[in-house]
Amino acid sequence: MPSDTSFPGFTPPAAGPEAPLEMLAACHGRVESQCATLRRLAAHLPVHGADEQARSAAGNLMRYFDTSAPHHHEDEEVDLFPALIESMAGSDAVCLRELIAGLTREHREFERMWTGLRVSLERIACGEKVVLSNATVESFVDAYASHIEKENGELLPMATRLLSDDQLDAIGRSMRLRRGIA
Repeated sequence: MPSDTSFPGFTPPAAGPEAPLEMLAACHGRVESQCATLRRLAAHLPVHGADEQARSAAGNLMRYFDTSAPHHHEDEEVDLFPALIESMAGSDAVCLRELIAGLTREHREFERMWTGLRVSLERIACGEKVVLSNATVESFVDAYASHIEKENGELLPMATRLLSDDQLDAIGRSMRLRRGIA
């Protein structure tokens, strides 16, 4: 995870849907930033309570994980994963199917974990005194870190090798539509 110390969070430079694999990698950087913000928020609350910074951070986290994170998972599950399966060659088939199945299961687990975290963040955003469980935060952050490592280290390099320019263009078009980008 990044070690930036800003609060409520840092947003890395954006990549656009015209370069979908780079955009997915940039999204991973934003997830890492949001996870770092979640860690800082958990440490901030016992000392400062649900002050303006905490309320702002909680609101930003909810906006990100309610919208951007689901879009990212859809980018992968609806567009990237099927394109990879379609382009599989030789020995990639078994490895790729197992990788995609595991990543998809992890997406569902993130959604489940997020549901519990969101309840607390919503209360913080409203100014209520809430303690975020360090164990819950660390479980969420660590799971995402492991997931991102697999995607950056295995999935995206495989996609770079296997996908054609036409497939990447189609993925980029879907990403734009999903986000309402003309």
